[in-house]
Amino acid sequence: MKLAVVGCSELVTLAGPARARTGAELRELAIIRNGAMLVHDGRIERVGPRSEIAIDKDAEVIDASGRVVMPGFVDAHTHPVFAGNRAGEFEQRAAGATYQEIAAAGGGIRSTVRATRAASEAEIVAAASRYAGWFLRNGTTTIEAKSGYGLSVEDELKLLRAIARIGPVRAVPTFLGAHEIPDEYRGRREEYVELVIHEMLPRAAPLAKFCDVFCEPRVFPVEDARRVLRAARGRGLGLRMHADQLENGGGAMLAAELGAATADHLEHTDREGIAALARAGVQPVLLAGSVYALGLRQYPDARAMIDAGLAVVLATDFNPGSSPTPSIPMILSLAATQMKMTTAESITAATINAAYSVGLGGEIGSLERGKRADFVIHDCADYRELAYFFGVEPAKACYVDGVERFRR
Repeated sequence: MKLAVVGCSELVTLAGPARARTGAELRELAIIRNGAMLVHDGRIERVGPRSEIAIDKDAEVIDASGRVVMPGFVDAHTHPVFAGNRAGEFEQRAAGATYQEIAAAGGGIRSTVRATRAASEAEIVAAASRYAGWFLRNGTTTIEAKSGYGLSVEDELKLLRAIARIGPVRAVPTFLGAHEIPDEYRGRREEYVELVIHEMLPRAAPLAKFCDVFCEPRVFPVEDARRVLRAARGRGLGLRMHADQLENGGGAMLAAELGAATADHLEHTDREGIAALARAGVQPVLLAGSVYALGLRQYPDARAMIDAGLAVVLATDFNPGSSPTPSIPMILSLAATQMKMTTAESITAATINAAYSVGLGGEIGSLERGKRADFVIHDCADYRELAYFFGVEPAKACYVDGVERFRR
């Protein structure tokens, strides 16, 4: 099948070095004005100015009609497989309760675990497929998808199997058995860590690409997180971490020590932690949506991370408790207003840098010859509008592997 995409006001290619981008490179989007793109059998064949692109007679022509065309967003931190929601807790927080107070009373992650355990795999898949549609409506074509709301061997496997059935967005599976201590192990954290390492990991590893741990002093402190992640590496999994979200508990330092692919959140990471991540080449995944949704004030220090040479990533942290949004455009807005990132930096962070963070930088994240044709036609003429207008769904049409998966 051949496609020709024409009529692009801006073809935002993000062409460049075959690696994640740092420093000034974050602002280099490699835009082709009045650009065109040829796609053959789901792969990009050529990009360039319209005047230089010859279109075969048998190609299907897609007219962007003066709109922006760019790579699909890669959302590198999501929790899309769960049952129920926590709208009631959202209202409690609005009335003054803190996230920690709600969790201590049996809410938070553990409340979602109870609902998720009670749901069938088919029900989980149906809910996740609904959310997949939300991602597409916001221009996201690939997600990193975590388990973590089962917290038993069979329920974590159920969630990983559900991730494999998510579509039509591409889903990169991450095992997050060390997300919280389930009710039946309260006060017995060490026993639960043993369960994760010796019973969950052996069966979960074949279904996952990465392993994540919620590394916080009151949940899984550094010593426990290190044990889980080392065991995961021994099973062939890449490493990701929830680090320093609620306090500086040494998560960033551990991510650097282990050479993790990513350290996520980092709201409380200090300059020493940032420097350690830079030395180790760990990519920070910044999750402004959870700071916003929890009504907090301390955002990650994105500018310090960029200045330190880190290949910053932005993601939604889509989940039922602390960040119930599938909208990367909303995250672009928060990155501009709260973390002082330019729109160009944010787009790079949510496309090519995010793609490298999930191990797919050679396949997606930019519009270059040979890569998968994951692209979005946005209903705007200037890429900067994606962060400027907020609370809207800008995607006019989304394509995954050259196949239209959403059109407004």
